[in-house]
Amino acid sequence: MRWRFLILLILFLLIPFIIWSASSQKSSPKKVIKKAKTIDELVAMYDSRECETCHADIAEEWKKSVHAYSIFGTAGRTAATFYTTYKIGLRSFPYSGVKDLKDVKVEHLRFCTKCHLPQLEEAEDSVAQEIIKLAMDFMEGDEEVAEKAAEKLQKLNINCLICHQRNAIIHKWVDGYPQKDTVYGSKSGVHPYDKFPKMKEIATMKESIFCGQCHGLGPNFEFDEPSQCATLYGYYLWAYAAKGGAKSCQDCHMRESKLGHNIQSYKESVMQKMAIDFHFNARPMFWRDGRVIKPLIFAEVEIKNKAGHGIPDG
Repeated sequence: MRWRFLILLILFLLIPFIIWSASSQKSSPKKVIKKAKTIDELVAMYDSRECETCHADIAEEWKKSVHAYSIFGTAGRTAATFYTTYKIGLRSFPYSGVKDLKDVKVEHLRFCTKCHLPQLEEAEDSVAQEIIKLAMDFMEGDEEVAEKAAEKLQKLNINCLICHQRNAIIHKWVDGYPQKDTVYGSKSGVHPYDKFPKMKEIATMKESIFCGQCHGLGPNFEFDEPSQCATLYGYYLWAYAAKGGAKSCQDCHMRESKLGHNIQSYKESVMQKMAIDFHFNARPMFWRDGRVIKPLIFAEVEIKNKAGHGIPDG
């Protein structure tokens, strides 16, 4: 009799938990994120062309920036770096697991794509392999093959939806995670676009920390193979802000330069003038070396860094 009572008591205590567990699973199904299998699918996932209908001026500025072709780079320099990363780096690292193109995975490109293409995290390994194949075509193919590869690589970029959506929120435990129906910037309210009907203000977007997500502190020690790449934000914090510097990245590279979203560095003349003081003085002279009189130039060169970070850097 006693054991029957115990069984009934246990069932009485378990039934509410079983009901709660079942209803919880029903109301909160596990989300399955569909990943891109090709570059074209990834481009479609982050297609920001609709933004141009209302923000045409900003879009034109952005198209002139390196952000608009972050995987290809200036004159293909970044594509060439992906090529050497595979050819010289990954294939020679004894524990990378990469011997051939089919071995390349998203994780093998993370120390580059963390900044140059963060949305690669929403892609399968086949996309990483496609990127390397295109980089090889660009570097090794004939003119026609190289041109087609360059054209496709330039579809991959850091566009509106990366900065104002995917990577918009830094402190996610405080501000929450980016919502798929919201764009983030300097205002909150209604956004006249069906796909993103909401706007939300994010204070950090105006601060240098926002740029610091990519233009970083130095080695990315979170990866299995750390990479020493961008140290710009580190320079800014320790050599400029720590000494009283008050300007942000956006102050110099967007507002004072008047470049807006055409965010440039040393290749733009206005940024060169803002970044350095350059003085050069030269005078001709003759120098007698034994019986030989040689014409020489005596030169004085003075370069002063006015930027809030080391030059050049990325």
